[in-house]
Order: sequence, then C-alpha cells, then structure tokens
Amino acid sequence: MQGFLEENPDYALLVEGEPPGADAAEREFTQMPPAEWPLKRKWMVGFRDQEGQLIAIADLLEDLFVAGVWHLGLFIVATRLHGRGVGRSLYEALERWMKGRGCDWIRLGVVVGNARAERFWPQRGYRDVRMRLGVPYGRNVNDIRVMVKPLAGGSMKEYLAAVARDRPE
Repeated sequence: MQGFLEENPDYALLVEGEPPGADAAEREFTQMPPAEWPLKRKWMVGFRDQEGQLIAIADLLEDLFVAGVWHLGLFIVATRLHGRGVGRSLYEALERWMKGRGCDWIRLGVVVGNARAERFWPQRGYRDVRMRLGVPYGRNVNDIRVMVKPLAGGSMKEYLAAVARDRPE
C-alpha cells in the first residue's frame, strides 16, 4: 500500500499539502478517531485488477457513533484510472458490501476545493449535512463538507437525531 500511495500522491498533495511520507501506509492502518468516538471496527479495503495490482484503497469505520453508521475516511483510485468509470464501479461494489454488513448510513468528509470529490460524491447520492471549518491535515488547514448517504431509506432527520456530531450548527 505504501507504493500505491507514493505512485498516486494527488490526494495527499491536495489535502495535506505534501506528498505521502515514508510512513503513510502505516498511518492509514493505525490511525484511529478520538477515543470518545465509539466504533465497532476499522477496515482497510484494497481493490486489485486482474493482474493483482492494487488500483484503489478505502478506509472505513464500521458503526461509528451508532450502529448502522459507517464512515468512509479515504477512497483513492489510481490516478491513471481517473475519468474511466473505475472509481464509480469500485465505489458501487464497496457500497453493496457495506450495506450487506449492516450499513444504513455512510458519512464522509470532502475537502472544499477538491473539485473531483466535490463532483463525485453528490453524483453518488451524498448530501451535505454540515461544514467543519479549519481542520488541520498535514501542512494544510482545510474546510470539510460533511456528507451523508442513506442506504436503508432513512431520512436526514432520522440520521441527525442519531448522530449529534453532524447536526448543523
């Protein structure tokens, strides 16, 4: 995974303001949210092509805050595959897998100014629930659009009743 991150530095450059460090993969595997955020499990998912090459990664938190809410912390597709529909197909497979494991809601954060992500996630059915301002990432300080997608037909009102952290200020 370290090689994948180094070969595909666009996300790190945009979000953190620097290329992936020598310990980037280790940090992805070990980095956890604050201890006061309850969760069931962290998943690191790798997607491989027919030749066995890693072509995408995803970082997931299962049952974050409450049962049925998953957080997609990272979704990176190899740069050479951008614009070909690969990200869409891989994401759809990931979403089906999460739903099959009991995911009712997926939440994620989109860095303001990440134009590709700001187009991609709303096209997948995600809606803004709040904005987080001044969040430090590496050398950068970013504003984050917190977005949510229901997978089991629930309303945003139900989601926000369950996840106080995401209620608009």
